[in-house]
Amino acid sequence: MTILTIFGLVVFIYSVVIHEVSHGFAAQALGDDTARLMGRLSLNPLKHIDIFGSIVLPLLLLFGGSPFLFGYAKPVPYNPANLRDQKYGPIKVALAGPASNIFLALVFGLMLRFFPDFLPATLIPQLFAMIVAINLVLAVFNLFPIPPLDGHWVLMTLLPARYHAFKAWLYRYSIFLFLIFLILIYPILFPVIPWLFHLITGLNF
Repeated sequence: MTILTIFGLVVFIYSVVIHEVSHGFAAQALGDDTARLMGRLSLNPLKHIDIFGSIVLPLLLLFGGSPFLFGYAKPVPYNPANLRDQKYGPIKVALAGPASNIFLALVFGLMLRFFPDFLPATLIPQLFAMIVAINLVLAVFNLFPIPPLDGHWVLMTLLPARYHAFKAWLYRYSIFLFLIFLILIYPILFPVIPWLFHLITGLNF
C-alpha cells in the first residue's frame, strides 16, 4: 500500500466525518441538539466510522480499480421536529454535508491554482489534488435526489403534498433505486468531476 493510497483513505474517512458532523452542526444551529447530546459533534472518526461503509467498501473500490471512491459513515442523528424552520430546515441540514465537501475542495483547490509556488515540490500538490477530487466526488454523489443520499431531502421537501404516493414509492424502493444509480447513472455523471476539478484547480484530473 503506497503512501498516496494510505493518505487517500485517511482523507476519505475525514471528509466523510466532516460531512456528517456538518449535518449535526446545521441541525444544532436550527434548534436541534440531538447530535450534540449523543456525542456526535466530534471529528473523532471512531464516533462515526462504519467498518464496512467507511473502510472495507472504499478499499475494495480502490484496489478494484474503480474510477471513483464511494462509502459512508454512520449518519449523524437529528430530530426534524425540533427545527425552528419546519419548512426548509431539512433541506438546510441535508445540504450542509455536501457544502462542507465543496468548501474543502475549494480551499485546497484554489491553493493549488493560485499559490503553487508556495507548495513544496514533493507530494504536497498530489495530496492536495487528492483532497479536492475526493471531496468533489462526495459532494456530487450525495446531491443526487434518491434516498438515502442528501439530495433526496431537497426533493421530498419541495414536492407538493399531493405527491405523497410518489414519496412513499421512493422510500419503498430506495435500495433498488440506489443500486441503479450506483451502477448505471453515476458512471454517466462522473465526467462532471474532472470538469469541476479543472475549473477549481486549473489542472487536469
